Amino acid sequence: MRTLLARLARCALAFGLLVACAACAGGPAGGRTVTIMIPWSGAEFRAFYSVIKDFEKQTGVRVNVEVTRATTQQLDAAVNAGVPPDLAVLPSVGAVTRYADEKLRDRRLQPLQDIGPAGFVQPFSGLMTVRGQVFAVPVKADVKTLIWFDPSVTPRPPTTRAAQLALSERGGRTWCLGLASGPTSGWPGADWIADLLLGGPDGVGTYERWITGQQRWTSAEVRDAWTVWRRFVDGSLGDASVTEFGAAAEGMTADPPTCRLDHGALSAMGFDSGKRQGEDYRFVPPAAGAPLQVSADFVGMFATRNPSATALIEYLAGKEAQTAWVGQSGGYAFSASRDVPRSAYPAGVEQEIAALLQPGAGHILCFTAADMMQPDLSAAFYQAVLNYVADKAQLTTLLGQLDQVGAHLDKDDTPGGKACATPR
Repeated sequence: MRTLLARLARCALAFGLLVACAACAGGPAGGRTVTIMIPWSGAEFRAFYSVIKDFEKQTGVRVNVEVTRATTQQLDAAVNAGVPPDLAVLPSVGAVTRYADEKLRDRRLQPLQDIGPAGFVQPFSGLMTVRGQVFAVPVKADVKTLIWFDPSVTPRPPTTRAAQLALSERGGRTWCLGLASGPTSGWPGADWIADLLLGGPDGVGTYERWITGQQRWTSAEVRDAWTVWRRFVDGSLGDASVTEFGAAAEGMTADPPTCRLDHGALSAMGFDSGKRQGEDYRFVPPAAGAPLQVSADFVGMFATRNPSATALIEYLAGKEAQTAWVGQSGGYAFSASRDVPRSAYPAGVEQEIAALLQPGAGHILCFTAADMMQPDLSAAFYQAVLNYVADKAQLTTLLGQLDQVGAHLDKDDTPGGKACATPR
């Protein structure tokens, strides 16, 4: 009866999702079915699912994939109900720390005994552990500090921050800006503000102090990052708050174009599969030695006592799956694994981005600021971005409120890994 109730509860939690969920109607018994919750859709989902199909063929294990953009809400509901999925893509490093809390008992993440951080480059490897144990695996990585352009529209894109700001302040809609993303709307602005702080005079040091709560949101450096971001996007706000982040870049490659530049990771651009890399879109090469903001999707395993879940997470972390995943055209996946060579990626833009993540590229990699924060503070950060877009006169109040949110958080739930490192 308990198994049946758990199954029914999980089906109810999946309501409203795009779900490939055979478990709700029954399925192989004895741990031969695995449920994994993911946030990907479109080409990203298809690339991931091709890897899953290979696993199913090799093992005979059926994988039920629950797809949701509201990962935090759905996962919290499942964990609180005592019926978490076997595996889940965790919404942030802060969430890894929270779900690894021993107070959750049989609902917490399981330590991963046979997966070590040594197989991944820094800073990703250091963020896999909580209190000395590995709890999550970075199965998909990305670089967020990228400026995109269409060479036919902008043959000579501005290559420095000062030149990009000067172009923005000439008027018109320079930036293809979309801030809408369901419950996490505002994150594209949060990423950009973090990038501006990271590129400041004491970028890496200030960035690390800020995300660990040692530097106030109301400090001059953090405030300046917000105000400079507003100067960048003032002419591009328009309907940005209701434009999906993945649809914003369409304006850059439209005929005629409605905007000229975009900021963020390749996977966030939503470039149509008919667009040609290098001809219809490229990114401005980062300045030599410039720190780069990076991200990753971490997968964790909950205490569901399903032996096939262990097999799947080990497969996803391994060379075979990682190499197959990044080789999928249009999937825009990158790997933090040491075992995946640059040659595994589709030629062109993807190989160029992959090189930025590998040892010897000369860049310090800093993990996304909001993902290093506790989930409540990240959510407040995203909302503050939307409020600032609506009324820039609110900034002093908004930053003060973010300081207050940070002051009331449980410090034990703050991620302990180092955000910035040179990959090696």
